[in-house]
Amino acid sequence: MEPRVLSDRKAFDAKRFFLQWEWMLLLLLVAVNVMNAQISPYYLDFANLRDATMAFLDKAFIVLPMVLVIILADIDISVASTVALSSVVMADLYNRGVPMELAIVICLLTGTLCGLLNGWLIVRYRELSAVIVTLITMIVYRGIAYVILEDQAAGHFPEWFGFLGWGYVAGVPFILIVFVIFAVLFGLLLHKTTFGRHVYAIGNNPTASRFSGVPVDRVRMIVFTLTGFMAAVTALFLTSRMGSTRPNIANMYELEVIAMAVLGGISTAGGKGRMIGAILAVFLIGLLRYGLGLINVNAQTQLIIIGSLLIAAVAVSNLRRNKA
Repeated sequence: MEPRVLSDRKAFDAKRFFLQWEWMLLLLLVAVNVMNAQISPYYLDFANLRDATMAFLDKAFIVLPMVLVIILADIDISVASTVALSSVVMADLYNRGVPMELAIVICLLTGTLCGLLNGWLIVRYRELSAVIVTLITMIVYRGIAYVILEDQAAGHFPEWFGFLGWGYVAGVPFILIVFVIFAVLFGLLLHKTTFGRHVYAIGNNPTASRFSGVPVDRVRMIVFTLTGFMAAVTALFLTSRMGSTRPNIANMYELEVIAMAVLGGISTAGGKGRMIGAILAVFLIGLLRYGLGLINVNAQTQLIIIGSLLIAAVAVSNLRRNKA
């Protein structure tokens, strides 16, 4: 009887493995590539595909910490404003004579401080939800950016700065290499550390986690601070790719970032989701946009298509969860 029980258990585990949401995302990614190859003869060109990653990976850096934020059952809608403020501060300082290297460091510090402030406010004022706090800081950060530049553009960066957004290392886009490194680090942080287990525990039940000795406030502070730092990283790559910056840079990025995370199977109820799903969603939406752009589909229609895909994905995910 024992061998039969073991074989049944193995068969059940295998079934659960292949029914995971990430396999559905992988199938969708294959379908998008097949569709794009059919609608445009230029899609499967290796150089074009390689360069296409430069157009969407800048916002992908924010997806990584956003996974942690949503697993905590929180949300951060100030990330795009943090990108704008970090970029504007860097450009303004450089145009005032600050060395570019120091301006980059200050850019990263600006984003980190914005995230730290978000985390402190959320922890300090527990009666306010994360969406309310970050809605307020979203307005404040973007407003400060407008005060600094007054709807003007700033740029004229040194030539080497363009390497961040457009450079290659051994034929591979530099931004792709950096994203893979960060993706591995965040994947290990979430899935292989005590900190990651604390994130899942808080997302499932913050009250029980607090009574179990989990440092709930500290974990939330760290996660929001990481989110601010990664928003500043996005500011570096986006500003480098554009060659200049304005206070309205990265407009609506927060919605795309959250959409990528949710499409990746991260539960907005908290406590569920894997980093690999969000990474697959990044490439799924990015390549879908690229393919639609090749046949001159306008931005509004692209939003409708991506929104419909997101609704369908959430509906299927909820249906699977209810059946389970």
